[in-house]
Amino acid sequence: GSGDGQGQILQRFPEKDWEDNPFPQGIELFCQPSGWQLFPERNPPTFFVAVLTDINSERHYCACFTFWEAFESPQPQSHARNGEGEEEEEDSSLPVQPAQLFAPKSLVLVSRLDHAEVFRNSLGLIYTIYVDGLSVSLENVIGNLLTCTIPITGGAQ
Repeated sequence: GSGDGQGQILQRFPEKDWEDNPFPQGIELFCQPSGWQLFPERNPPTFFVAVLTDINSERHYCACFTFWEAFESPQPQSHARNGEGEEEEEDSSLPVQPAQLFAPKSLVLVSRLDHAEVFRNSLGLIYTIYVDGLSVSLENVIGNLLTCTIPITGGAQ
């Protein structure tokens, strides 16, 4: 129709809320402030960080990396009809192929820490793995990105 749509969460990590850090409700609306729209051409990826404040006045930094993927229309377009409701004779046996459209897809990272460059690099890595179709489990990549060893002060490096 108009090309407008609604966002949908396809996958999230962790799959269940953490008691001290619940999943932000309505984040799919936040990812596309201008609305979920189809575009006739592939736009370059975008990145932004916004700060959400929860009911306890705690800040949550939300990094959003959006890219565009080819959108498969579920139905071919119908042929033009003349004024009497009959199809025009010219090649009417073949469906009209719709123009290629592109839909936005967003990767979002929510953190209590303010590290925009780390967020950009992390989401860029996930995007690259996804686009290149590498045979790496996204769960493992995200687990490795979220795991870090902090050395003990004065201890061995």
